[in-house]
Amino acid sequence: MSPVKVFEAVGVPGPDRTEKTRALRDMGFTWADLEEEAYWLDQAVAMRRDVYEELVQASAALWRIFDRAARYAHKRKELYAMLGIPELLWEALDRLEMNGPGLISRYARFDFAISDDGAIKLLELNADTPTGYVEASVATPWVCGQRGLASPNDRMPELLAAAWTAEQPDTAACVAYGEHLEDSGTIEMMAKHSGLPVNFVDCLDLWVDEGVLKDGSGEPIRRMFALYPKEWMAIDDGGDALAYALETEQLVLFNGIHAILLQSKGLQALIWGLYELGMLFSEEERAVIGRYMLPTYNKAVFDGSYVSKSMFGREGGSVSIYNASGELEIQDTDGFDTSVFFPRVYQKRAELAKIDLAAGQFRLLTGVFVINGEPCGLLGRAGGLITGNTSHFVAIGVK
Repeated sequence: MSPVKVFEAVGVPGPDRTEKTRALRDMGFTWADLEEEAYWLDQAVAMRRDVYEELVQASAALWRIFDRAARYAHKRKELYAMLGIPELLWEALDRLEMNGPGLISRYARFDFAISDDGAIKLLELNADTPTGYVEASVATPWVCGQRGLASPNDRMPELLAAAWTAEQPDTAACVAYGEHLEDSGTIEMMAKHSGLPVNFVDCLDLWVDEGVLKDGSGEPIRRMFALYPKEWMAIDDGGDALAYALETEQLVLFNGIHAILLQSKGLQALIWGLYELGMLFSEEERAVIGRYMLPTYNKAVFDGSYVSKSMFGREGGSVSIYNASGELEIQDTDGFDTSVFFPRVYQKRAELAKIDLAAGQFRLLTGVFVINGEPCGLLGRAGGLITGNTSHFVAIGVK
């Protein structure tokens, strides 16, 4: 008897896509279609329950390991440099108090490659500005309900509310607020789920006056949730002023400044190096690293196929895949390659499961949100060998 598949497509697209996208839009997911292209795929993917349970356990264990590694790197300038952290942020990292265990970042997402045979491998952690919250917390439970699947995402709003209650932001910001549907909709939904009264602002309208961050009308901002990557402070005009506002504690950012230690893919290289040296981690943690993490280095030292990517790349823009002979096999050309600003890491290649959907055959990337320290929600992305900004959202439920 053949083994039960790890992933299985559920349902077929119906003739009522317009009605469904209207229903999703009414719930706050307004970008199911983007520029007449289908971003949301009108099917669902069922994950085998035993694989899901292992995935949650792996995520919780990896979260503790990343937390330990970030604390190990804290206040070590040579490790800041190794992680590609811009020097502009070093003072704030050293001066400001780090959140408690498991809460360096209160809003994060692991991205995993799960193979066709159920092997789970971590690709990266977005611990600073992950999107996909609306897709996971709102659209996924609704789609899974339509398709008769259990959704493990129901606790996301509750945990999000706990995180925002702890941080108490008075403002939520993103770039091009009111124009960029995904980022605008994300911060609006998060604020809605938090239950807090917050103002929404465009990052491009913000300015700093003698260390005080102010909005476009000149009102001071003291505590802000921002979908703004912290590493860009070293590149954007006014970034040094924003860093000064943080250093002098006239502004509190959420996620906190120390989330950048977790965000850097260089931390995966540090974890792997410490693992190989037999340092820092317990035997139990070493078993988790060996099972679920991929060999990752600051140099290309592989004999077989590997992947190269920027320490602060997003949406696949800096990813290159090399074959077993070390020759370039595929490179993302759609997203922005941030390796022009930040160093690269080199990681052993892992295969994403194939999933046959009505729109074609895709590779499936599985995201696991970690909110307020708890793994709590699945995000499915269907794309190619590299999951870039042209990939699709597909809801993942559990059998």
